[in-house]
Amino acid sequence: MTRKVGVIGQGHVGETLANNLLVTGTVDELVLVDTDEKKLNANATDFEDMAANLPTHAKVIRNDYEALADADVVVIAVGNISVQNDDAKHDRFMELNVNSVAAKEVGTKLKEVGFNGVLVSISNPCDVIAALFQRYTGLPKKQVIGTGTLLDTARLRKVVGQALDVDPRSVSGYALGEHGNSQFAAWSQVRVLGQNITDLAAVSDQLDLDALAEATKAGGYTVFHGKLYTNFGIAAAALRLVTAILNDAKIELPCSNFREEYGIYCGYPAILGKDGVEKQLQLNLTADEQKLLEKSANYIKTRFDETVKKLEE
Repeated sequence: MTRKVGVIGQGHVGETLANNLLVTGTVDELVLVDTDEKKLNANATDFEDMAANLPTHAKVIRNDYEALADADVVVIAVGNISVQNDDAKHDRFMELNVNSVAAKEVGTKLKEVGFNGVLVSISNPCDVIAALFQRYTGLPKKQVIGTGTLLDTARLRKVVGQALDVDPRSVSGYALGEHGNSQFAAWSQVRVLGQNITDLAAVSDQLDLDALAEATKAGGYTVFHGKLYTNFGIAAAALRLVTAILNDAKIELPCSNFREEYGIYCGYPAILGKDGVEKQLQLNLTADEQKLLEKSANYIKTRFDETVKKLEE
């Protein structure tokens, strides 16, 4: 079976993801789409130039929406992160005006060509944009996800691992809610060294959970201020989601998925397979964490409703 993936948007993240998909041999066909044809053709040519030095073969298709009709996965990487350059508040919603219009336009095109695979949205603000893509593609909710708090969770595992001098892969747990300022570290779910981190913090003066949560939230902006964009971390998160879908992995990962109890997309763990969300989980959160999750989801829902009203006026 041919593994076919589309990447819409060839900015820093889209091109990094496309490169990762080719270098890892994850795809047999890769469809690249971007309104900047000069940039897209440059990337496609560059990818073709590296083909002779790769151990696997993949066909690269340029700017063809019809070719996305039978794609297994389409990844949305549209955006303009430069609008955050002067944003002292560090708010991913700065990109909403541009990306919401793109979500309506691209989502409508995908619907017109009959795409019926799984859509993975990277674009910010991630949860609202994922919800907009679901609306305008008309795909079942389980077939539309966002990277959500998968990257934030990786950052959480990193800072905890650094604080305890262990590999981040030895840390389990989640950042939940918005991929943005209302996210939170669900400390009741975080385990390391065989113990819950709250138990470790109670007997250690080296673990400041509030500081670790803030470092998790600020991680993206640390990268952003160094080079005015982010790409490697989020592209790796997207690659992991695409691989899980293509492999029908049935793996538990935190991502932006539709939660019925809130009526909106937000970062929460789900079981992912070839059809997208195969099963939703229900965490045993503390009362305070549950309130934080509800507050975050309500904020996303409010911004989504406002955006839909504006787009359809």
